[in-house]
Amino acid sequence: METIDQIRLAKQAKKSINTATSDEKNKALRAMADALVDATADILAANQLDMEAAQGRISEVMLDRLLLTEERIQAMADGILQVAALPNPVGELLEERTLENGLVIQKKRVAMGVIGIIYEIRPNVTSDAAALALKSGSAVVLRSGKDAYQTALAIVTALKEGLAQTKISPDCIQLVSDTSRASAQAMMKAKGYLDLLIPRGGAGLINAVVENAIVPVIETGTGIVHVYVDKDADEDKALSIINNAKTSRPSVCNAMEVLLVHEDKAASFLPRLEQVLVVDRKEAGLEPIQFRLDEKASRYISGQAAEIQDFDTEFLDYILAVKVVSSLEEAVEHIEAHSTHHSDAIVTENSGAAAYFTDQVDSAAVYVNASTRFTDGGQFGLGCEMGISTQKLHARGPMGLKELTSYKYVVAGDGQIRE
Repeated sequence: METIDQIRLAKQAKKSINTATSDEKNKALRAMADALVDATADILAANQLDMEAAQGRISEVMLDRLLLTEERIQAMADGILQVAALPNPVGELLEERTLENGLVIQKKRVAMGVIGIIYEIRPNVTSDAAALALKSGSAVVLRSGKDAYQTALAIVTALKEGLAQTKISPDCIQLVSDTSRASAQAMMKAKGYLDLLIPRGGAGLINAVVENAIVPVIETGTGIVHVYVDKDADEDKALSIINNAKTSRPSVCNAMEVLLVHEDKAASFLPRLEQVLVVDRKEAGLEPIQFRLDEKASRYISGQAAEIQDFDTEFLDYILAVKVVSSLEEAVEHIEAHSTHHSDAIVTENSGAAAYFTDQVDSAAVYVNASTRFTDGGQFGLGCEMGISTQKLHARGPMGLKELTSYKYVVAGDGQIRE
């Protein structure tokens, strides 16, 4: 089926979800979660096909993103159930006022309509996006990358089987069968059919959508994420935060990519960092971090000399760019020049430095003494997320249910006319 025909199907089916009650939507989500678990064997078999085809073509880190296990499928089902447990955003009264002429104006939250998602390799995006879209009252058109297509197809097949047991049309979920660039282009040009398009993936995909789409887009930016260790930082706290932010899952957008260290801390802190991220990891049989060092950092630890582009690269790997700065102000200036406005952190015991950093750093999430890995819809209490918006219009940061809705004005009168 042509991509535009699948988009039309979603639009035709959207009424069944746009106006569904909370009970109907929650019943549908629970049925989807059950069907997902019931289809575990089929999903794992499909995932094995994708994994075998991707061997040698993508990195080990990206293979881990693609890999599904029984536990990960159960976690996906649990994510759907978490969304079902959240309040229904549609119909929420946002504002109400009565004018002097007696008109009562209400501002109410409404469904977006049909949401398109273009993503690359993470299978959980398939179920997360479907659950969030349906709970927020919208039909969804999913376009997976070719490396994850068989897995996505098995997941969507299960989700549709769950929906078939409810009042909501299975056509509310569409997985685009064409994984070529033509299908992505068709979604970008689907004005009048898609009410919103969200790209999730690397910089190339996101930039292509932002630059070429004629439908409304929310940019889920790449994560060139910084951690700044201030002169007044607790070094033990900094080591723990950096270790988590860099190594817990380096292939995700909230993993740190750049470390900035105040020059007063460099001599004592950087050798300790090398011990934790390189020596200790080698001894534990784990992949050590590769450093990309500016000239000052290279005086204290071993690594490769950093090139200019290293401070503008989302490595998504066990690689960390390191720069020594002379002041808090220089750290903030560096972040402003190189950040993708995703997540950035300061480690400090100085409340004044923390306040300056949070005021001056213009990112969707700014942290004080905490790992950037918390920039996640589930961690923020939003259920699973549709992505991390790095723009400012409509939505910013982790996008949960409310960020996937719009609003309208309902005006009630008693025969008033405008003079």
